[in-house]
Amino acid sequence: MSKNAFIELSESMADSAERAGRSTVMVDARKRLPASGIALSSDSVLTADHVIERDQDIRVLVDGGVEASARLAGRDPGSDLAVLKLDKSSADPAKVSNTRVRVGQFVLAIARPSKKGIESSFGTINALGGPVRTGRGGMLEQYIKSDVVSYPGFSGGPLVDGAGEVIGINTSGFRSGSAITIPAGLALKIAQALEKSGRIRRGYLGIRSQTVEIPQEARVSLKRDQTNGLLIVSIESGSPASAAALMVGDILVGISGEAVEHHDELFARLSGDVVGLSIPVEVLRGGKLLTLNVVVGER
Repeated sequence: MSKNAFIELSESMADSAERAGRSTVMVDARKRLPASGIALSSDSVLTADHVIERDQDIRVLVDGGVEASARLAGRDPGSDLAVLKLDKSSADPAKVSNTRVRVGQFVLAIARPSKKGIESSFGTINALGGPVRTGRGGMLEQYIKSDVVSYPGFSGGPLVDGAGEVIGINTSGFRSGSAITIPAGLALKIAQALEKSGRIRRGYLGIRSQTVEIPQEARVSLKRDQTNGLLIVSIESGSPASAAALMVGDILVGISGEAVEHHDELFARLSGDVVGLSIPVEVLRGGKLLTLNVVVGER
């Protein structure tokens, strides 16, 4: 006699939790309840930055009860991510999903907040968004919202799909206090930068601006569908913008060929590898489109 659909779904999700749990670790780096992390490799763990309250005496417990000492390899409060290096190769690396994340799909939040074993929370993805300011001096290009319950100690653990593969890392460490998930692709990109240099570089131009509507006659020169830009209202003396001859009254409309309509988009365009590079910045000046090369400074 065949099993009913409910039993099959239940067993499938339990199998997924078990698979994901093999690469979900306990991270003990604060006074209160430990948090969770994801094994990137046998000796590397990705976790939430806000759960790392001490740089010394960090302990990590992997599946099977093996405990290892860890050191902080890099951290980024802006994205609330941190990378730990274990003193011995003992973790089972996580498998990251390469399928498209969809609103409505079933997901599990997995955690290992104690030595008792893994815990899970079931739900669905209810929104995909970004960019968004984190409230910790950073910007997430993308984020996932789900209705899984983030219990104490769940920060740093994975959000996984029905196959038990990681689609993101969970955190409740941002200003809003509500839990969100950083997509796996973005989290891994940040993790690689942290392992390489220990921090994330974020750029700045040295301007203050406000969102304005682009005059209809000026939109023609953009050769793209764009209605808003950033009116430059002040420029810092000695800043990258000043050195590149940007002017108060210019309307910043693009960076490296990509439209910039709002402050969050500008923030996102200046993150990552652009610091120290000369990039083309498009502005409208007197209704005419100009492209100026700006060497991005570090904020």
